[in-house]
Amino acid sequence: MGLETAKRSLFTQQAALQTTGHNIANANTEGYSRQIVNMTASQSLEPLSLNRSTIPGQMGTGVEFTSITRIREKFLDEQFRNENKSLGNATIQADTLDKLEAVVTEPSDTGLQAVLSKFWSAWSDFSKDPNNVTGRKIVKENAMALGDALNYTSSKLSELSSDLTKNINVKADEMNSITSNIAKLNVEIQRIEGLGDDANDLRDQRDLLTDKLSKIVNISVQDTPQGYTINMGATALVNADASTTMTGDILNSSVPGSLTDGEVYGMIVSRDQYVKDYQNQLDVLANTIANGNVTITIPSGSVLPEGTVLNGTTYSDAAGNRTLNSDLTVTVQGINGLQKLGYNLNTPVGTGVDFFTSKDGSTTITAANFQVNPIIQNDPTRIASSMAVSGNPPKAIQGNNTLALLTSQLKDSDFTFVNLDGTSTQATVNDFFSAVVGQLGIQSSDAQRQLTNQQALVDQVDSRKSSVSGVSLDEEMSNMIKFQHAYSAAARVMTTFDEMLDKLINGMGTVGR
Repeated sequence: MGLETAKRSLFTQQAALQTTGHNIANANTEGYSRQIVNMTASQSLEPLSLNRSTIPGQMGTGVEFTSITRIREKFLDEQFRNENKSLGNATIQADTLDKLEAVVTEPSDTGLQAVLSKFWSAWSDFSKDPNNVTGRKIVKENAMALGDALNYTSSKLSELSSDLTKNINVKADEMNSITSNIAKLNVEIQRIEGLGDDANDLRDQRDLLTDKLSKIVNISVQDTPQGYTINMGATALVNADASTTMTGDILNSSVPGSLTDGEVYGMIVSRDQYVKDYQNQLDVLANTIANGNVTITIPSGSVLPEGTVLNGTTYSDAAGNRTLNSDLTVTVQGINGLQKLGYNLNTPVGTGVDFFTSKDGSTTITAANFQVNPIIQNDPTRIASSMAVSGNPPKAIQGNNTLALLTSQLKDSDFTFVNLDGTSTQATVNDFFSAVVGQLGIQSSDAQRQLTNQQALVDQVDSRKSSVSGVSLDEEMSNMIKFQHAYSAAARVMTTFDEMLDKLINGMGTVGR
């Protein structure tokens, strides 16, 4: 009996030492939970062949270990996953806004604001000498630079939107891999634990996968006898040995239903709100420059083109009223509308054409299709600069700069910016774009603040998890010494019983002789 007691102690301390070594080996393993050997006194026995009245109580039989369990706190797991999903969302939104700032590149010497300033300056310089062919070419080149800047910015926004959509598909594939592995682990864990063993390492792997999944989408986890049941809102992702295959299309249609947080949600919000909003505002800016309503004052003495209709009045030679006798305040449709009120340098005189057109021939000008009219690109003399004609055949009066001057003054004029939702804003072109840049700056700053705060919350919960489940090498080394001494003591007990039996068996023979 004494040998059996010592043997139990040896086995138990050996198991404790092996578990300690397992903990030390996995001190830096992601997702690993510290394990302990649960020891209990083995069942006591009544002393055999002795009078119970003279030997009270029972005789102990040593120690045994009932299980090897991992140290894990379910509450912290749930709290971590709740905070982790918000971190995933905040990370994507902050990253997207950071990329948007890189696309807009304001303030800078090469951004759209600088291109706009050069465009207005070119008109201002041109108005000082409208007969200068070089000035016309400079206006054309700066206008084309404005078109290139709008086209480039629009293309970068489209690429960013496309990248977000592709990343949603990538995340869908990543989700499918994770949920499939969790379902497989459910089966394996159930099989092992059905045999009475503890599947600690497999449970750690399953929890690590679940933690990673919680950053991608919002999930709720229920631990059942058949394994983890994981839902995304009302959508089942894992149920025992079955997992649901997700696609980018399914995830896109889950907002604002089952999908409410996580990286995928952040991608959808970033694409459909932030990127789309700035794309729309850029389109509004481009269309307004070309065709947006703006109020101007045409000076007295200007000669309006035949058939011009302003404020309900038709100006024609038949009526004899093409020449203004006083200043006339009217609303025109952007630079295009203003160009049609003046004359170019052709002989006989030609009226202005649309300064900006769409590349694809559509009626609505956007940042993507914005361009200088090919007619003007090929022949800068078609730029209207004068509002006075003379001679037969008529030609623009040399030196008249009325239209060029009015165009340069549009820099400080309030345009009507009509948003896609039908609302309108009165502002100068530069002020409108500055407001867009300012809005982006505020949103980006707020997103970074939220990311910092959310990261701090996740780090705090993760630190608490580590304090509970993490491996402390100092503690494990202390345990190793403790279990080693216990093992050595148990071995000494076994040696002592061996010596006793040797003495009893071999010594009895000596005494008898």
